[in-house]
Amino acid sequence: MALSIGYDWLYQDLPQSTRSIVALAILEKGIQPSTDKRYNNWLNVTNNWNQVCNAGISFGAIATFEEHPALSAKLINRAIKSIILPMQQYGPDGAYPEGYGYWEYGTSFNVMFISALEGVFHQDFNLSAQPGFLKTADYLANVTAPSGKPFNYSDSRAVAEFNPALFWFASKLNDPGLLSVTKKQLDEQMSLQNRLLPSAMLWGAKLSLNNIQPKTAHFWIGNGPNPVALMRSSWTDPLATFVGFKGGSPGVSHGHMDVGSFIMESQGVRWAMDFGMQEYESLESKGINLWDTKQNSQRWKIFRYNNLAHNTLSIDSTFQLVKGNAAFISSANNGLFMNAVADLSSLYAGKLKKSIRGVALINKKTVQIRDEITVGNTDVTLRWSMVTPATVHIIDKHTIELSYKNKKCYLFVDTKSEVKMKTWSTDPVTDYDAKNPGTSIVGFEVRLKADSEQAISVFLDAGKPSQKNFSAKPITSWPKNK
Repeated sequence: MALSIGYDWLYQDLPQSTRSIVALAILEKGIQPSTDKRYNNWLNVTNNWNQVCNAGISFGAIATFEEHPALSAKLINRAIKSIILPMQQYGPDGAYPEGYGYWEYGTSFNVMFISALEGVFHQDFNLSAQPGFLKTADYLANVTAPSGKPFNYSDSRAVAEFNPALFWFASKLNDPGLLSVTKKQLDEQMSLQNRLLPSAMLWGAKLSLNNIQPKTAHFWIGNGPNPVALMRSSWTDPLATFVGFKGGSPGVSHGHMDVGSFIMESQGVRWAMDFGMQEYESLESKGINLWDTKQNSQRWKIFRYNNLAHNTLSIDSTFQLVKGNAAFISSANNGLFMNAVADLSSLYAGKLKKSIRGVALINKKTVQIRDEITVGNTDVTLRWSMVTPATVHIIDKHTIELSYKNKKCYLFVDTKSEVKMKTWSTDPVTDYDAKNPGTSIVGFEVRLKADSEQAISVFLDAGKPSQKNFSAKPITSWPKNK
């Protein structure tokens, strides 16, 4: 792609000898290998590599079209057909299954491809009409918390990124409001490092960043292969309460064993956090097979990648089932009781008969995580865990005080069974695990009898709430969107 853009833009100023070298390199080192079955398995995959490779090869085909028109036409037609596979993953609502970090990669190259088609053929062959694709800019805005950092599930870092592709969506939809997060990044003079940065000027040439109004919807839910629900008390208050909650499967591209996991921000602090990815090189250089996702693979033995280091449940300290999948079964955009409910049962098959998790933002302040469990035919130990950067103080048998830079958040457990409040270390378990300084895992364990039913509600509140304020109602009584 880089060579093709340079060749195209600078064609008139390049000597003939350079043109020949570049055109031949694009053909021999890019286009021709892409026709070899040994190197083009990406044509049939649904992840970002399909988007990236199809975009790059197509740029090469367009830039050197005069050299081999029949071959270039064949490759462009091939890409239009192939790229639909990853584009279908955005359906139905725009939630990108590989998470925030890979949204920048896959979606940006997808948009580069569509933009090139529009520039050359004055149409996109109906690609942008793929279900969910034009909605995905809303996903990116909503997955960004009040701190500016994303809900960094899957292989993502908890670092805000500048995304030029948002300018394409805003222009395509004539909706400058999609740039509200971008405007804030620019106002705060965030580093604009991005390999496709100049495209922002091209796609945003007719847009104004003046008078962009903050979003008004405080609830967003995206179904699909890796569904996510996002709730906040405000778009303008930097101290707003925010909660992100995900379902899905560990088996999705770049997935973790984080099904049922959540993050929570309030008062400017991310009290419940996600470690996110570990840098690939630090693992691959030690011989770890990072990309095998089978149940017993090395990937799940990496500390940051399994459910023991995520804000979800673990049963008898075993891993979630890779073939399991959790969809949202209900949700409500109710201002005083926003919520989403997922069925996690298949992640714990063999241990639990049923595992339903609901997450709610109550009165724009308190977060509730409720688990309704039916145990299988043997006794189990259930572990409820949450990763936090805070200092942890266990106050009593059902209350934990979290402290961070003179701010406090309280975790209160409501259940009939006796729970054992605990903390777990986040120190590396092996020589290949990354360090996690300044963090710990808080939560509790509870022993559950075979065939028993159990309801556990955990409340998180950044303030000193009265326990009387907590009402742990059954999920069946929660508000639902019709």
